[in-house]
Amino acid sequence: MMAVLGGCGITGGSDEVTLELVAADYGDTKANSSQNYWNELADAYEADHPDVHIDVTVYSWNDVDRKVREMVEAGEAPDMAQIGAYSDYAAKNLLYRADDVLSIPVQADFVSQLAAAGQVNGVQYGMPFAASTRVLFYNKTLFAEAGLTPPKSWDDLAEAAEALKAEGVKYPYALPLGPEEAPAETMQWMLSGGGGYTDTVGTYAIDSPQNVATFTWLKDELVGKDLTGPVAPGKLNRADAFAAFANGDVGMLNGHPSLMKIASKKGVEYGMVPTPGIDGESQNTLGVTDWMTAFRKNGHQEQIGDFLDFVYSDENVLDFSRQYDLLPVTSSASEVMSAAAEDKDLRPFLDELLSSELYPVGKSTWASVSAEVKKRIGQAVAPGGSPSGLLGELQTTAVRAESGE
Repeated sequence: MMAVLGGCGITGGSDEVTLELVAADYGDTKANSSQNYWNELADAYEADHPDVHIDVTVYSWNDVDRKVREMVEAGEAPDMAQIGAYSDYAAKNLLYRADDVLSIPVQADFVSQLAAAGQVNGVQYGMPFAASTRVLFYNKTLFAEAGLTPPKSWDDLAEAAEALKAEGVKYPYALPLGPEEAPAETMQWMLSGGGGYTDTVGTYAIDSPQNVATFTWLKDELVGKDLTGPVAPGKLNRADAFAAFANGDVGMLNGHPSLMKIASKKGVEYGMVPTPGIDGESQNTLGVTDWMTAFRKNGHQEQIGDFLDFVYSDENVLDFSRQYDLLPVTSSASEVMSAAAEDKDLRPFLDELLSSELYPVGKSTWASVSAEVKKRIGQAVAPGGSPSGLLGELQTTAVRAESGE
């Protein structure tokens, strides 16, 4: 269905309300498009709420954030948007607080790390919608041929990559620092080296000694020794790295749950282990969540809240998570999934979620900082590149954004 852009959202009789939802597509074909999921959900809700109509428009992840931004700038904000960021809208007082729209039991059921990441100055505006974590995937066949066991530390990973290269493996370790999802691979490596985008009090620390050491190691020990494949990391996108893994051309890479299905379809035997860290298994891993937001403009607070309580029921959260190999964002659905035999493949990711760290999405500057990381981080490990110099430039960009320059 096309979105209703009229602004008021009222149709039919005076008691009828149309809620407009813009959402992201998690499918990779028309057959499994998220449009189908939302249409079924809307039909089920409308059957019990004849005075409320749900109009859903689904866009690809390449377009959805931009589409919503354009709608907001045109004064035509949707009632709800399921997108990648929320804090810039919250900073402009465009969003309902989570406790304005959700019932207490629903809001209290969010996984604690995800709920905390949805807060600005201690107030939750971003409602987590879908989550994932990262683990290290490895090709069991290639490892067996090279006589390898899964790595636990950076040194193990480098030694394994050397052995895989000697066996003629095209990408011993795939390092996707291309623009598609560079912030994720970057943060995964930062965390494994004891750093991150921010320090313990939430201040940007992109050029911390730990992060500089991490990217210096990557440049010298992996990229510089030709262990990351024929495509420069700054030009390698995650989707291409996943496809190469599914084709049997990658020995190791960081991956999220969807890679299981991609690899299985191609008959690749894979294993999964926690992310290697500088001195053993990484103490922290990357968690990612996407956000449901509720815009104030059309004033449908009560109807939005009732519909979102329905969206976040266990049945619907589990249905969405299972359709798209994602992790539930509520504790009750997570408990169901952790005990269900049909979800056993997702358990390693569920276990990681409890110790995961998320992007600093509560910062209204994160969207612009993330965009710079996408554009530039690959230069840090390129021949002639300077990890300390490039990370220092990104830090300067972040500090200026924070100060409003």
